[in-house]
Parts: sequence; structure tokens; C-alpha cells
Amino acid sequence: MEKSALFLLLALLLPIHHLMDYSSAKNDINTDRSSLLALKSQITLDPQNILTQNWSAEASVCSWIGVTCDSRYNRVTQLNISYMGLVGTIPPEIGSLSSLVSLDANDNSFHGPIPPSIFNMSSLEVLSLRNNSFSSSLPLDMCKHNLDRLKILSLSYNEMYGEIPWSLEKCSQLEFLSLFNNNFRGFVPREIGSLTKLQKLNLGANMLTGPIPSTIGNLSNLEYLVLSSNKLNGTIPSTIGNLSRLLELYLSSNKLTGELPSSICDMTSLWYLVLSNNTLDGTIPQCFGNLSSLSIFHLNENHISGLIPSTFGKGCRLVSINLHGNNLQGPLPKSLINCEFLRGLDIGYNRIQDEFPFWMDGLPWLRVLVLRSNRFHGNMSFLSRTKIPFSNLQVLDISRNRFVGSLPLRYFKNFKAMIQVNETNLSKDDTFRAFLEMRLTIKGLDRLLERLLSAFTTIDLSSNRFSGSIPDCIGNLKILKYLNLSHNNLIGNIPSSLGNMSELESLDLSVNKLDGEIPSEMTRLTFLSTLNLSMNNLVGKIPQSTQFSTFENSSYGVNVGLCGFPLTRKCERIDEQASPPMQSEEEEEEEYGFIDGFGWRSVVMGYGSGFLVGIGIGYIISRNGRPRWLVEFFFGVGYNYKMKKRRGRATTPTPTPTPN
Repeated sequence: MEKSALFLLLALLLPIHHLMDYSSAKNDINTDRSSLLALKSQITLDPQNILTQNWSAEASVCSWIGVTCDSRYNRVTQLNISYMGLVGTIPPEIGSLSSLVSLDANDNSFHGPIPPSIFNMSSLEVLSLRNNSFSSSLPLDMCKHNLDRLKILSLSYNEMYGEIPWSLEKCSQLEFLSLFNNNFRGFVPREIGSLTKLQKLNLGANMLTGPIPSTIGNLSNLEYLVLSSNKLNGTIPSTIGNLSRLLELYLSSNKLTGELPSSICDMTSLWYLVLSNNTLDGTIPQCFGNLSSLSIFHLNENHISGLIPSTFGKGCRLVSINLHGNNLQGPLPKSLINCEFLRGLDIGYNRIQDEFPFWMDGLPWLRVLVLRSNRFHGNMSFLSRTKIPFSNLQVLDISRNRFVGSLPLRYFKNFKAMIQVNETNLSKDDTFRAFLEMRLTIKGLDRLLERLLSAFTTIDLSSNRFSGSIPDCIGNLKILKYLNLSHNNLIGNIPSSLGNMSELESLDLSVNKLDGEIPSEMTRLTFLSTLNLSMNNLVGKIPQSTQFSTFENSSYGVNVGLCGFPLTRKCERIDEQASPPMQSEEEEEEEYGFIDGFGWRSVVMGYGSGFLVGIGIGYIISRNGRPRWLVEFFFGVGYNYKMKKRRGRATTPTPTPTPN
């Protein structure tokens, strides 16, 4: 009897229970609707009219674009309004989406503060607000009470400020943390070492100070660490070697000091090591050459000394090596020949002492070779064993060294990437182009090159001791953009083949010993914006064209034989050159030396050879119009000197008649 009564009671209560669940769910979804409509009301620009037209009060909230609901509880669990170009603010009502698991508003133009109510959403696993204009600080206790399920926190490319919350350690499920490119200050909290599930810790491009905490070594699952472009100081902690799964490490553009920890060699999975623009000193551990997985190796702009590691073995995967701006010495290690995938090598501004690395011209993918400002020496004109040397090279900078001999003719003939664009393999070099950091002299100015386009080509052989002439085959480099051969000992004419280099934008041949005229073919160089031919022995009229008229006097200075615009020295007209200028009586008398028909020479000769002989010779000279052969016979030395002096003054010399 009691059991029957119990079953009857349950049967009566069950519909009431379902009715209460339905009523509660309806109220919850209405709350979600109100929260989203509050968000819509704060949007001041909706360029695609998505929210304007689709987020209608008449339609089910779960059908709105960007809204995902849970089918069981009929609650909003995901909100994805990224890439919509929305402008506005996020209202505090957003925190009422109590079942929200993922909030993605990336790549819009939201501004103002991130409402604190967001950090009370206990179900939230993904908070991604990247690339907006949010401006506020993060609550220091943001992870202390809620967000214990948070896995992804992405706030990069905003205007956030303040300190990084110490309570981050309470977000124990965090796997991805990106605060890149904001205005965060203060220290990297030691508590960050408690996030043992963290796979990717980007804090770059902020204003963080202090040392890198040694607790960073506790992040055993970390694969990606970016602390670059801050104001961090102190040494790199040796515990960083504990990150055995780390693939990418970026610590560039800080104030880090001290030596490189050898424990980095324990990071056998490392792909990218970028430590440039610090004040690191000491030497490069030789074991760095054994990091067979390493692809990007940048230590440029530091105070590193000693030798470059010589232990690059078979299977080397290096794509880019940048050691520019250090104090490295010794030779360039030939073991680099094992790095067959190498795209770029920049060791400029060091103290490397070696001959030109001919053995590198067989590297099939090499696109950038910068050896500038070292102590390289020797002759570059030796024959190469490689059929087509440096076939993909786009940048060759060996300026400010001690190379001698003639220009490397065989290279000019075989720089295929400077003769025609090869698009075939460019897509494979995306990684290399993304990490490019080169300092080159472009159009007379030192510049930092951060991108390498397929059409960018340059040759800089300036400030060496090259001699001989400029080979005609240089004109085959039809897509060369920048050519600098200045400050050498080059002689001969400027080859007319330069006119074939139709893409040339900058040409510097200054401070050499070039002579002859400027080839008129150079007027075809319509992209030429910088020209320097100064301090040579060039002569003749400067070619005139629309392009050449843009160059100033400094482009042609200290060439005493040049004339024409833009120089103030005018070129003499042809009709003015047809006849020699009239001589004064004094010049006539000085040259021929006659007074009243008798020259002083005949008088002196009379005293020396006998009066009668002297008178006779004087008479013949006077009677026969001073026949030159006779004058030259007796007075050749003085006469020839005077005639040479006269021809130097005359525009068109008078030919000397041949004696009959």
C-alpha cells in the first residue's frame, strides 16, 4: 500500500518537475538573448550588416550567425564574431552568458575595457580577443576564483596595460597564453612556472622588465616561448635547457647579458633560436653545431666573440644563420657545406679572417650571402668547379674587405636569380623570409631589410682592392636592382652593356679610375634613381635624358673631363672647335723666336757655328716661311715642346706636315 502511494506521488510530481526545468531553461535562454542584444546595441559599425540583419528578436537566438547553443540545455555555449569588422564596446552583460565555453572576437575594432564580468565566467575555456583596441588592465586575481577551466587566453595586438597577473598559476588548465604587442609592464611572474600544461607562453612586444625567472624551466610541455622585444635583463637561466620539447625560442631585442648557457644544446627538438639584439657575450658553445633540428640560428647584434662552431654535420637543417655585428674571429667553418638547405648567411661586421668561400657556391638554395666588414682577402677570379655557381643568389655583399684582383667574371655570368625571376621554388622559402634580418647599404644608406621579395637583387663589392675593368657580361644581370662597385681600383670604360640592366635602381661606381665617356646607352635605365660616378677620370658630355636630368652635381663630381648639365662646366660647340684660336704677337714671337726676320736661335748659332752659317740658316728660315722640318732638325727639342704646349691650348690640333 505504501509503495503504491509512493508511485502515485511520483507520477503526479514528474510533470511538474519537467515543467519547472522547461521554465528554467526558457528563462536562461532569454537571459542569453538579452546579453547578446546588449552587445548588439553597443556596436556602432557593422560593415557586413551581419548583426544588424541577422540578430533579430523574432528569431531563435540559437539561429543567429556566430552563436552556437548546447542541444541538451538550450544555452549559448559559443560566440564567434571574429573577422566581422565590428566597431564598438563589449558591455558587462556579456558576463551573463553563464554557460559560455568559447568567446572569439578576434580581428575587429572593439575598444574600451574588457568588462571584469568576463573573468567570472566559470565555464569559459577559450577567451580570444586578438587584434582589437581593448584598453584596460587584467584583474590581478583573475584566476583566483574562476577561470579554472581556461585553456586559451589570447589578447595580443591590443592596448592592454598593467602587470601580468600573479594569479595566472591558478588557471592550471592553461595551454595557450598570448599577450603579444600590448603595454604590459613589470616582471614576468615566477608563478608562471606552475602552468605545467602550457604549450605556447607569447609575452613579446611589451615593456616587461627584470630577469627571466628560472621557474621557466618547469614548463615541461612548452613548445613555443616568445619574450622578445621587451626590456628584460640579466642572464638566460640555465634551466631553460630543461624545455626538452621546445621548438621555438625567441628572446631577441632585450637587454640580456652574460654567456649563452650550454644547456641550450640539450634542447634537441629546437627549430628556431632567435637571440639577436641583446648584449650577450662569451663564445658560442661548439655543441650548437650539433643541433641537427635547428633551422633558424640568429645571434646578430650581440658581443659574442671566439670562433663560429665547426661541428655542423651531415643532416644539418639550417635555413638561416645570422651572426652579424659581433666580435667573431677565425675562419668561416667549411662544415657549413653540410647545411644544404641554407638560404641565408650573414656574418657581416665581425673579424672573420679568411679567403672567399668558393666551396659555398655549390649550395643549391643559397639566396643571401653577406660577408661585409670583415677581414676576407685574396683573389675571387679563380675558376669554379661548380657548373652554375650560386644559381639562386639574390644578395651578395662582400664590401669593406680586402679582396684583390679582377672582378669575379664567372659569377656575373651565372647569377641566374639576377638574370631572370624564378618563381618555382619561392614558395618553399616562406620560413626564411619570415625571419630575415639583414643590414645592407641601399642607395647609400644603411638599412635593415626585413623582407626578401623575389625581385630584390643586389651586388655590393665596394671598398675592396679590385682592379682591372668592369666586364661587359655584367649587363646580363637584367633584374639586378642595386649595384655598388665604388672605392676600388677599377680602370677602363664604363661598359655600354649597363644599359641592358633595365631594373637597375641604384648604381655606384665612384672613387675608381674609370675613364672615357659615360655610355649613352645608360639613358635607357628608366628606374635609376641613385647614380654616383664621382671621383673618376671620365670625360665628355653627360648624356641627356629625362632620368639623367634628375641627378645632381654630386653624381659626377671630381671628373675634370666631364661637361654639360647638371655641371656648370659647359661643353664647347663643334663649330668653335673647327679652327684654332688666334695667337697674340707675343705668343707668336715666343713660339718661333724671330725678331725682324731673324730669330735669337740663328743669332746664337752664328756665334757658335760661324757667323756666315748662322746668317745663312736664318735667311733660309726667313725666306722659306720657316719650314718646320728644318726648324725641328736644328731646334727640335725646344720647338716640339712649344708645339705640344700650343696643341694643348688649341681645341683642334694642327697636324705636323711630313718633310718632303
